[in-house]
Amino acid sequence: MQSIALLARRPVLLSSSRTAAVRIGSLSRHFSASAFAMAPISKEIDFLVIGGGSGGLASARAASSRYGAKAMVIEGKRLGGTCVNVGCVPKKVTWNAAFIAETIHQARSYGFSLQETAPFDWTTFKQKRDAYIKRLNGIYERNLNNDKVEYIHGWAKLLSKNSVEVTLDDGSKEVVNAKKILVAVGGNPTIPPEIPGSEYGINSDGFFDIETLPKKVALVGAGYIAVEFAGMFNALGVETHLFIRYDTFLRHFDPMIQEKVTAEYERLGIHVHKQSKTNKIEKDEQTGRLKVHYTEKGVEHALPDVDHLIWAVGRTPATKGLGLEAAGVETNEHGFIKADEYQNTNVENIYALGDVVGKVELTPVAIAAGRKLAARLYGGDQFRTAKLDYDNIPSVVFAHPEVGSIGLTEPQAVEKYGAENLKIYKTNFTAMYYAMMDPEEKAPTSYKLICAGPEEKVVGLHIMGLGSGEMLQGFGVAVKMGATKADFDNCVAIHPTSAEEIVTLR
Repeated sequence: MQSIALLARRPVLLSSSRTAAVRIGSLSRHFSASAFAMAPISKEIDFLVIGGGSGGLASARAASSRYGAKAMVIEGKRLGGTCVNVGCVPKKVTWNAAFIAETIHQARSYGFSLQETAPFDWTTFKQKRDAYIKRLNGIYERNLNNDKVEYIHGWAKLLSKNSVEVTLDDGSKEVVNAKKILVAVGGNPTIPPEIPGSEYGINSDGFFDIETLPKKVALVGAGYIAVEFAGMFNALGVETHLFIRYDTFLRHFDPMIQEKVTAEYERLGIHVHKQSKTNKIEKDEQTGRLKVHYTEKGVEHALPDVDHLIWAVGRTPATKGLGLEAAGVETNEHGFIKADEYQNTNVENIYALGDVVGKVELTPVAIAAGRKLAARLYGGDQFRTAKLDYDNIPSVVFAHPEVGSIGLTEPQAVEKYGAENLKIYKTNFTAMYYAMMDPEEKAPTSYKLICAGPEEKVVGLHIMGLGSGEMLQGFGVAVKMGATKADFDNCVAIHPTSAEEIVTLR
């Protein structure tokens, strides 16, 4: 491929937020074949980012456009990383489709006479969703160009603390020297190799490759990915089985959230297999369908005729082949890069952020950390101590219903402050949206406010119900600012809304 010298006028970004090294290919159409035959030429860069996901892109763009650093990004897959391509964005689009499906069924309670002439057209939906993601990839590339960040599509490998080898699509290699290097390669979904036949299943990435709407699916996992996918499939009319190890899922969330969302999923007709362990997967070579052998509460069972089995049992940092050893970069026992609160690794001038460090694996966290890092490195004395505050980060699960959480869970608050120093406010009600519906169609809404100390500082807010995703963003600002229960009480309620319950808790 073209030498890096020929890329001088074109922004370039090093490896994907999901992959370890970098593959360069998308630029080949801009250069003649003769350019590819040139010998490798070292290029000097101020700030080299390995990984074209949300965190890496944000950091490179900020370093270049705000502070004038000569920045480059290397990405081996599509720009945008997990979130844009096989994560938040296509997931939310699919959740929207599921939400519309639910709304269509609920419309009759409001007097609408809707008759579906055909089932949900998953194939057409997928094609439109894929086209939308492809447009976003193009927007990301244009944004790099606008911010004067060089972008190489290829695979990166650290040679030292200041040098990276880039393998291009044609197999040729280039060497880039950089004063500072950021590793933001993200992670990859895990398929458990110890389970016989596990390879017949797909991971969370594979969910977005499903071409036709399945009739029957099985999901293994209790985190937000498994829970979100299960809710979407069920709302779209798919027989859905969710296998979890304990009696509840979303176990990092407050117990109220765990218990009530698990119960709601069962009420909605999702088959939640509690205290279960997946033992073996078999595939019918004629039909392509799977049989899942599992143990549930000590009893062995088999689930036949499964169209898709989706593993959602965790993620592995995408550092294989990245050359961390050559540069002396340390990782922990799980393979995540060790990085401090300033995103420093143990090697001077090598930094890491996002999912590859395994702290808070959320896209906005990586973006915020990336921008803070760029400011600290290139923004001058006023940003010398810039870093991301990892406390009170709001998060949402696009379950059915939605879940929002910020701050401490009740057990965490008890451990930190002591139960005698806490006051817990809770409410359970039915949102007004469901007032016109039959009892079996009404979804629950539950809120919990955790307050600490005599001033009743809000240290935790956990909400479940219609609109929680949008609602939490505003309340998240208040919690981040250190609001007290009195501050919540002093805000006049907006009526009639579900959110008003949070400022009128007694």
